[in-house]
Amino acid sequence: MSRSFHGPVPHVRRPGPLIHRSRGHIRRTCVVVPHSIATLPPTRHTVGVSRSSTRLTFVVTAAMLAVVVAWHPAEQLETARRAIGLGDERPLPAPAVVRAGGAYAWAMTQPDSDDPVGWDPCEEIRYRVNPAGEPPGGRRLVTEALRRASAATGLAFADEGETDERPFPDGVELFGRPDPVVIGWGDQGEFPDLGGQVAGVGGAVAERDSAGRLRFVSGSVVLDVDAFTATAVAGQPRVMEAIVLHEVAHVIGLGHVSEPMELMYADNTGQVELGPGDREGLARLGSLPCG
Repeated sequence: MSRSFHGPVPHVRRPGPLIHRSRGHIRRTCVVVPHSIATLPPTRHTVGVSRSSTRLTFVVTAAMLAVVVAWHPAEQLETARRAIGLGDERPLPAPAVVRAGGAYAWAMTQPDSDDPVGWDPCEEIRYRVNPAGEPPGGRRLVTEALRRASAATGLAFADEGETDERPFPDGVELFGRPDPVVIGWGDQGEFPDLGGQVAGVGGAVAERDSAGRLRFVSGSVVLDVDAFTATAVAGQPRVMEAIVLHEVAHVIGLGHVSEPMELMYADNTGQVELGPGDREGLARLGSLPCG
């Protein structure tokens, strides 16, 4: 198992210049060794086994395997479930991809390819919020940013409530179900990337699936308590919400662009809406195949 850490990318902060920084995306590669089922050929001393008995044994074995594939919680069996028509469907429809001439970039691409790394659109993106340091109105900013991200991507976000876990932990769950995305607030003392005019950091964790492609499976967003004050949230709610949306877009898979009219421009110049390139990039990430 190997992980690679991609260096932080400078961002914006509040109007005039607040900076966000996109945390490098952590790539995790897991090698899964599938179980094999071997059927032993009959030996000479096995006698008196009728064809009907053999058929019954085969039917029972097939039924048991079907039950295991259908109900076993292991995510490695998800491909098999979909292959026999038992896999999950998208919780939300895929968005239309509109080419409007904007600029967008991927936070991470597949090895030896320009194809983006994204989330499985047939799986909900689970998230939890750490309320420590949260300003009044902070939760509404998170909820609205996730709603807008979902509308732009067709990805579904599942709120799993509050947590005391911190964003960007030292490690992630290596076996079993991946950790949910953690969204929280912090300062430079805990998160050095929040130094200077940085208002937020966002990033995701990728894992290699059974087909050899990378998929995001977890992530984090941390928002600077010195930027997200009660005064700033009350006085400039749309600007502060746009900063949260910018960081969420990093978790989804967008990188920075050099076009100031896009929300994914590194420096926040007061842009509060998704630009044409932002929308196209998010729609493409949300339209990736399941599995």
